Amino acid sequence: MLVDVSFFALYRERAGCSLCQVEVPNSATVADLTAAVRRRFPRLAPPGVNIVVAVNTEYADPDQRLAPGDEICMIPPVSGGAHRWMLPQ
Repeated sequence: MLVDVSFFALYRERAGCSLCQVEVPNSATVADLTAAVRRRFPRLAPPGVNIVVAVNTEYADPDQRLAPGDEICMIPPVSGGAHRWMLPQ
């Protein structure tokens, strides 16, 4: 089946597009899709980085099965600032 995958922020820059179609088997899981995307876009994320995937606006586990028409987004790791009280003294 063909699934549409949206990329955000850093992943969009590294993939060179904000949306692409990826072919996966009919019984594919999120992990299968992530592996296919890594093969297609090897610079997307280092091997040790877990790519966060959302399916239909919900964070998805790697073993979640995909269905035709699912809305899939790949979200890079984000970081924020630290509050002053969190910094070591």
